[in-house]
Amino acid sequence: MHSHNHSHHHAHDKNERIGWTFFLNVTFTIIEFIGGWLTNSTAIMADAVHDLGDSISIGFAWLLSHFSDKQASSTYSYGYKRLSLFGALINSVVLIAGSIFILVEAIPRLSNPEMPMVEGMLGLALLGVTVNGYAVYKLKAGTTLNEKVLTWHLLEDVLGWVAVLIVSIILMFVDWPVLDPLLSIAFTLFILFNVLKNLKATLALFLQASPDKETQDKITKALLSKPEVREVHHLHYWSLDGESHVLTAHLVLNAPYDVPKLQSLKQVISEDLRGFDLSHTTIEFEFPNEVCRDE
Repeated sequence: MHSHNHSHHHAHDKNERIGWTFFLNVTFTIIEFIGGWLTNSTAIMADAVHDLGDSISIGFAWLLSHFSDKQASSTYSYGYKRLSLFGALINSVVLIAGSIFILVEAIPRLSNPEMPMVEGMLGLALLGVTVNGYAVYKLKAGTTLNEKVLTWHLLEDVLGWVAVLIVSIILMFVDWPVLDPLLSIAFTLFILFNVLKNLKATLALFLQASPDKETQDKITKALLSKPEVREVHHLHYWSLDGESHVLTAHLVLNAPYDVPKLQSLKQVISEDLRGFDLSHTTIEFEFPNEVCRDE
């Protein structure tokens, strides 16, 4: 009973940490967009787009942390883990659209740069380093993969604001307005590079591609290594969310073994597959000359 209460308390702490970070990020993103517009700084606008993407990520992580404790149902038989993939897809679309908007704004400014309101830019940069730094400090206490990924996102934001801070200090002493659009383009290209890389991985998982071809080959080899198994077919190795993997396979046997032998084989295969950290496994035995239903 005590351990249940402890795990419930841990889940509550995790939800509270992510929820708190979400509201902090959303509030600050709104301040950034207003501040970027008032200070006429495309660099701040670029960081606002980055923060908007992080807010969506954190929002879905928070939503998922509520759903993750919920049991699978007859309608959602695998549970709700694919929500994180859906969140990653929406996040990618928002960030790509935002990045295109920033590039359209920033590139023309290279030939005709406008001086941003440097004092406002400096103030926002100091606020950005403080807010994101505090959010990193709060989330660092988390142990889940979700929280660790979000911590890295927020650390990127801190570094982004440090860059804005440095540029705003330089602009206080030197009349180089071109630094503002240059910084925003650099930010945006960095965001786009990471988004497109993640989008490719997310789409592959959405299309139920194998999460790791090498692991799939090892699983096939392990199944075929049994003297009772003649052939493996209809092997499907896919992922719910990039972390929880699913395996289904048909094994053609060498002889019509009796029930005790099949039970023993099932146990051996189960032990072999334990090392692959699979969330769901379905193995079907087929006897020699049996017609496969899925052919």
